[in-house]
Amino acid sequence: MTGSVTVLYFAWLREQVGARSETLVLPDGVATVGQLIDVLAARGAGFATAFQKRASIRCAVNQEFADPGQRIQPGDEVAFFPPVTGG
Repeated sequence: MTGSVTVLYFAWLREQVGARSETLVLPDGVATVGQLIDVLAARGAGFATAFQKRASIRCAVNQEFADPGQRIQPGDEVAFFPPVTGG
């Protein structure tokens, strides 16, 4: 699959990767959120730190909550953010 997705980073993830958003061309074979996370985590120290605790990171695809098995395709918006806490 070729094409690009828009990736958004929120809160401390944004601080770790040094960007609010980016357009990323999907590498061949990347078809799920989990595979995208693998690609992102391998991009360097900031990305590796941001995605180190994957279970604690929330994701949305096209503004709908998604899990690592969610399929992605060109044109999608994929957002990553920490869990929301409150009290």
